[in-house]
Amino acid sequence: MRFTEINLFGVYVAPISVMMIAAWVVTIAVRRFAARCGLLQRVWHPAVFVFSVYIIVLSSIVLTAAR
Repeated sequence: MRFTEINLFGVYVAPISVMMIAAWVVTIAVRRFAARCGLLQRVWHPAVFVFSVYIIVLSSIVLTAAR
């Protein structure tokens, strides 16, 4: 797949920006689930943990789209 610009209501945006927004939405859901289960209280640095989850989700989306 070629990463070409996406026409979003007449504005061309880079595909990575759409992927970043999708990863952000997924990360919010994962963060809420982790907070509900008490996982965020058990990690050393919750902000670094959430950022790491975001990077993992974003890279998974990019690798899936590249196939």
